[in-house]
Amino acid sequence: MLHVFTRAIRRHHGERLVHHVLGFALTLLITLATPQGHAQTRGGTLNFVVTPEPTALVDLATTATNVLKVSPKVVEGLLDYDFRLQPKPSLATSWEVSDDSRKFIFHLRHGVKWHDGKPFTSADVAYSIQTLRQVHPRAKTTFANVTDIAMPDPYTVVITLSKPAPWLLKAFSSSETPIVPKHIYDNTDVLGNPADNAPIGTGPFRFVKWVRGSYIEYERNNDYWDTGKPYLDRIVVKVISDPAARTVAFEDGSVDLSGDSPVPLSDVQRLKGDPKLALETRGYEFQAGVARIEFNLDNPALKNLNVRQAIASALDREVIRKVIYYGYATPLASPIIPSSPYYDPTPTPYPFNVERANALLDEAGYPRKADGTRFALTVDPLPIGDLPTRTAAYVKSALARVGITVTVRSQDLSAYLKRIYTDRDFDFSINGMSNLFDPVAGVARLYTTSNFRRGVPFTNGSHYSNPEIDQLFTQVAEETDETKRKQFFSQIQRILERDLPDINLVSPQYLTIYSRTVHNHTISPDGVSASFADVWLQR
Repeated sequence: MLHVFTRAIRRHHGERLVHHVLGFALTLLITLATPQGHAQTRGGTLNFVVTPEPTALVDLATTATNVLKVSPKVVEGLLDYDFRLQPKPSLATSWEVSDDSRKFIFHLRHGVKWHDGKPFTSADVAYSIQTLRQVHPRAKTTFANVTDIAMPDPYTVVITLSKPAPWLLKAFSSSETPIVPKHIYDNTDVLGNPADNAPIGTGPFRFVKWVRGSYIEYERNNDYWDTGKPYLDRIVVKVISDPAARTVAFEDGSVDLSGDSPVPLSDVQRLKGDPKLALETRGYEFQAGVARIEFNLDNPALKNLNVRQAIASALDREVIRKVIYYGYATPLASPIIPSSPYYDPTPTPYPFNVERANALLDEAGYPRKADGTRFALTVDPLPIGDLPTRTAAYVKSALARVGITVTVRSQDLSAYLKRIYTDRDFDFSINGMSNLFDPVAGVARLYTTSNFRRGVPFTNGSHYSNPEIDQLFTQVAEETDETKRKQFFSQIQRILERDLPDINLVSPQYLTIYSRTVHNHTISPDGVSASFADVWLQR
């Protein structure tokens, strides 16, 4: 049709006018083809809220969600993924996997430069993976069977495994396996390197400054390898600690975007009615996880299985779903989320039953004293968002009914991580853990003996050890038959639900809240933890 129109214009008005009309027509077609009828635009500043304030700006040694939201803006991975978790090119343009899933070959993008001008090569990839194996909470498990990382040339990486890992190709996103510059980190204290807080990457945005307690600023990388991107000039990551203040900031337009249900869930219905704002539930396919109680099994009382069974029996998951999560959650007892193909729906062996909880505590040797109490515990809720603290308040109330006195302790994220994973000075905590792309990566780290790693956050904080669980996770990590994998995961879930090193409560439905002027903020399973190279503003 456009061709016919062009011929007619040329015949009546000449060649010069054709170019003007054709350009206008193409612009019109692109505009109409763009969502909401607006052409993609360049420029502007995105005001992005991350809470609490990140403890670092590179996710090399942490899986804290607040760090995962900022790191990929600067530091990239070998691959990106679509919503079906199928891989797409990023720093790697192509890849091959051997039939036995023991060799992974990545062909790297040519001409990529670090933000300091140095060339990106295979040496950076090999260094990053080896370093992640030492300091990252999940990489020790993810890359456990790596025997060699070869660099036949500056643009090829060959990873060889001792055993199959059919799920490994899903592990190379920027938020899971960040590629950092070897020339910056090599022969330094990786955990104390200044680049952790002033990152140098290959990504679409360059770090500008971090004003602690206020904001983090990033600017457009004009030398980005994906020509024409990013569309934004700047990202300002705002730190707003008060949940109610975040709600107001969305309403008055001072912030544009945030994820992980950034406002009190009691405010969501009101924000839904604001024509300037919208909600998104996609973008949590990697992060999707479970809200849980994690016991310190070194505590004498909690080491007693009867006590843990009693605590489980005293909690009503349906109350947690309705009252704490306002319905944005699914009750479950398994560490694997219901949307996973490996989820076992077998009911919990410890349903809500206060009478049974009291009987179990009596059997455990903790009778009520004259004041009606049995013993006291302290709970440490993860200081990210308000949901762990709200859950802790409910747990305190529920356990008081069976004679357990609970004190809720508050602290910032750094103090929490040190207390739980380094000092181990806690009774039980309330946190959330992601299932990720496969339970081998997201779940095994919480329960295998080798993942009791003092000082490494979000690993086996309970100090649980069961040789049967260790063996099952080893087997399922190598298994290529899906039917057998489901059987292994079913066994794992039933053993963990019986042993209760933790109590899985609900699988939350996370929400992203955004101004309708923000486009392409959720185009992958990483959601707002992606690079934002494709984000643009309609101002």
